[in-house]
Parts: sequence; C-alpha cells; structure tokens
Amino acid sequence: MTTATVSSKGQITIPAQIRASLGLRPGDRVEFIEFEPGQFAIRAVTHSVKSLKGMTRKPETAVSIEDMNAAIAVHGAGIRK
Repeated sequence: MTTATVSSKGQITIPAQIRASLGLRPGDRVEFIEFEPGQFAIRAVTHSVKSLKGMTRKPETAVSIEDMNAAIAVHGAGIRK
C-alpha cells in the first residue's frame, strides 16, 4: 500500500506511482470523492468545461426561445404516455 504524509500546511505529495497511474501532470487537479464515511477515492480532473468549446457546430439557422418552447409544448418534452 502506498502512503503519503500530510505537511503542517495540510499538503501531501502524491507518490510518483500514483501520479503515473492517474496520468497526472503538473497543474492537473484531483477530486476527492467520499464513498463511505471516512473513506475517499481520488480521481484525476484533467479537463475543464472550457475544453468542450467547439465540439458541436453552430446550427445553420438560429432558433428563438419561443420556437423552442413551442416545439417542447407540441412534443411534450419527450415524455411518452
């Protein structure tokens, strides 16, 4: 089992083996997820929402809020009875 020591400032150094396994590089962020009281998992958070920009193309024609609301009203927001 790999361990790390907490400094007086509350910081830890993630061991090299763990950083490599998570694919962490300097400047990357990690998330601590509590899955049971007192037990946490560490997950690499290497992408921001900004990285999603440009993934989809802009529509050929603009759609107004009114048109969207009308389409939702007609189609029931995808709810099937």
